[in-house]
Amino acid sequence: MINVGIVGYGNLGKGVLKALSKASDMNLVGVFTKREPSSLGLKEVNVYGVDSLKDMKGQIDVLFLCGGSATDLPETTAIYLKDFNTVDSFDTHAKIPEYFEKLDKIAKENGTVSAISIGWDPGVFSIARMLFGAILPDGDDYTFWGKGVSQGHSNAIRKIAGVKNAIQYTVPIQDALDKVRSGVRPNLTTGDKHLRECFVAVEEGADKTLIEQQIKTMPNYFADYTTIVNFVSNEEVVKMQQKLNHGGFVLRSGSTSSENKDLLELSLNLDSNPEFTASVLVAYGRAVSKLSKEGKSGAFTVFDIPLKYLSDKPEEFLRKTLL
Repeated sequence: MINVGIVGYGNLGKGVLKALSKASDMNLVGVFTKREPSSLGLKEVNVYGVDSLKDMKGQIDVLFLCGGSATDLPETTAIYLKDFNTVDSFDTHAKIPEYFEKLDKIAKENGTVSAISIGWDPGVFSIARMLFGAILPDGDDYTFWGKGVSQGHSNAIRKIAGVKNAIQYTVPIQDALDKVRSGVRPNLTTGDKHLRECFVAVEEGADKTLIEQQIKTMPNYFADYTTIVNFVSNEEVVKMQQKLNHGGFVLRSGSTSSENKDLLELSLNLDSNPEFTASVLVAYGRAVSKLSKEGKSGAFTVFDIPLKYLSDKPEEFLRKTLL
């Protein structure tokens, strides 16, 4: 049995709790929160303050870190990794290389394992991009996200001073998607493929003009996109947050010869972005446990971990039923 813990109990943490209910090889030691533990309202799960983790070393095989990528994970993962194996969903693509280098050093110094940037993008879509490119070297990659709610981008807006609540939708531009599927292999920037629509509730007296400017110029999140900012009531945002759907497409358009064109495509259509992301985290938590038992240490991405390590089924079963 793999003993695990959940750090953070927002939408992603709640998703991990649901995913663990379907993982018969995992035992939840507890949920660890910065809030007052009783405020979570969890009756059948042990809930602790995050400070309790200092007394849990050796009792937890894997920690699922469910904080945000903007400010939380860059600071806290390095701290937890000194005593625990970790899995996180860090999704700021431009900063993944430096994030990896930092955690790889810490993990190797402490004999721990860190699976970073786990989810569907980065994550499942990353595997598709690498696989498609290896199979079809003469080609171009295209990734489209949405239409759906981006948790990381929504969280980044909520961090802005004066913002009470917010939700952000990533919307693929259909004309660009149609061009790729036609085999044209167009040269598209991220801004050519998507627009981002934000719905923001602000605190009383907040400067809406300044908040809109801060959103639209935010590097790694909105600066490279056409971004629409709508100021609405908190009640409207809360209503939108009841449905956290998302999805997208990874495509590679290319050719195997001058006569023959090929199009490879993977698509996801998700009713719940956080629940699906959580399910990916849990599968990689299993892999982290296996790597740790083998004596491995360091940071790992989806490129570094064998697919068979994600499954709770014996290797013989996988070869017989899935190969």
